[in-house]
Amino acid sequence: MSESYDLIVIGAGPGGYVAAIRAAQLGLKAAVVEREPKLGGTCLRVGCIPSKALLETTELLEQSRHSFAERGLIAGEVKVDLPRMMAHKDGVVTQLDAGIQGLLKKNKVERHFGHGRLLGGGSVEVAGESETIELTAKNILIATGSVSSSFPGMEPDGDRIGTSTEALSWPEVPGHLVVIGAGVIGLELGTVWRRLGSKVTVLEYLPRILPGTDSQVAKEAQKILTQQGMEFRLGTKVQRVSSDGTICRVEIEGSDPVDCDRVLIAVGRRPCTDSLGLDRAGVDTDQRGFIRVSSAYQTTAPGVYAIGDVIGGAMLAHKAEEEGIACVERMVTGHGHINYNTIPGVIYTAPEIASVGETEDALKEQGRKYKTGRFAFAANGRARAAGHMEGFVKILADAETDRVLGVHIIGAHAGELIAEAAIAMGFGASSEDIARCCHAHPTLAEAVKEAALAVDNRAIHS
Repeated sequence: MSESYDLIVIGAGPGGYVAAIRAAQLGLKAAVVEREPKLGGTCLRVGCIPSKALLETTELLEQSRHSFAERGLIAGEVKVDLPRMMAHKDGVVTQLDAGIQGLLKKNKVERHFGHGRLLGGGSVEVAGESETIELTAKNILIATGSVSSSFPGMEPDGDRIGTSTEALSWPEVPGHLVVIGAGVIGLELGTVWRRLGSKVTVLEYLPRILPGTDSQVAKEAQKILTQQGMEFRLGTKVQRVSSDGTICRVEIEGSDPVDCDRVLIAVGRRPCTDSLGLDRAGVDTDQRGFIRVSSAYQTTAPGVYAIGDVIGGAMLAHKAEEEGIACVERMVTGHGHINYNTIPGVIYTAPEIASVGETEDALKEQGRKYKTGRFAFAANGRARAAGHMEGFVKILADAETDRVLGVHIIGAHAGELIAEAAIAMGFGASSEDIARCCHAHPTLAEAVKEAALAVDNRAIHS
């Protein structure tokens, strides 16, 4: 006899495990099905968390080599112990996995290990290592996330030619690393290996880096990353990537091939719906494989819902979390809401890049009238004291109502600073609202206040 639940969540990534916990808080009997030994999904195992562990560690290395002496800190040569660095990264993942397991246990959410597949009619098959069981539920939530994409001729080999997963665990520093794709993943992991000593060449098909980011910010980011030693070749079409086990060759349309030690393929991600039984259950997908859902995250199959990367939109862990909570709350209470225009995005290079809301490019395309305020960190006292003077804060506000439409930051701790902007926009704030709030001195956050003042040409320190 199969075990029955109020809700079965397939996938225990940020969206899935959070949804299950919220369901339990609301009184539902909930279970998660996850085929990986560790919980937390791609984000925790081979994504957000391990990459940030490496970025934080290599940033310390970068500072020791380029910033310490000018601040009067004289130290010996800092050497890299790559195995220990990787062990620290893995340790962080293990600790957080244990934390999620503890949260599920605390909230009485049951975990089933194995691959989940829809059987239709509220049933889920779980194929484990030693047995296959069947579970039933009133509602089923698909939260299986995404996997790295590749194009014909650019298939990873699991060794020299890899995706972000492999690039998080390479056993030695490549002499020359070619990164295909100048998006978030490519620039973050390219930064890690450049700091560790690799020559990094980024090949991008588009004429700019960071597509979707405010173009003014992207231009500034390219300038800074180039000064740091990263090489960009834009408007470049890669035709084929191959490896003889030692050297990789990247063939480029209309140009000589590039030989290197390793290749990171970072050309985006696709929904993870393989072997989920979507057709059998009557769950429709679009042409790109994303699951079609209603505003309540209901799929085309009764009682089956989906959230996170698998439904498209911004592929962000925190977006999946919010969707998981909103979906479950709608199931139970009939209410649940997300303001998709106030979901921030962060790129953890140095300097960091963060944004929320509309870009200036989008406002121009819409023909919308707006005002701009900008303030450089070079004029901020805390930034100067810390030696992080690169970048700026940019605020876009409606020309008539002054309501904040978008905020874009490139600078130290931008990922933390953007929270103020997201909250302000969530409450429908104007640029004057931000400008009239007292900000502590000296702080980097004062740059946000000054940018808000600059919307009406009344910044004090520029």
